Amino acid sequence: MEILIKPIITEKMTSLAEKLNRYGFIVDKSANKIQIKKAVEAAYGVKVDSVNTQQYVGKVKSRNTTRGLAIGRVNRSKRAFVTLKQGETIDFYANI
Repeated sequence: MEILIKPIITEKMTSLAEKLNRYGFIVDKSANKIQIKKAVEAAYGVKVDSVNTQQYVGKVKSRNTTRGLAIGRVNRSKRAFVTLKQGETIDFYANI
């Protein structure tokens, strides 16, 4: 099972990484905190201090088109916010 799907790279998460040493990931919906911790430590070679998770419920969106009202839904996801131990960092841009 693929635990880590992709990292969350936004301005807000970048500032949290600099200030609080906290990184965000979109993870598998059935993964728990222990599995997420082991997956981050194995993938990036760092020591994890804590893991917080969040279930993101998809929103219903609608827009007016020439053919009428189009209604859709944004996908559901689970997010994990990982705080690393002091002195540890993750460089997402090293492989570019």
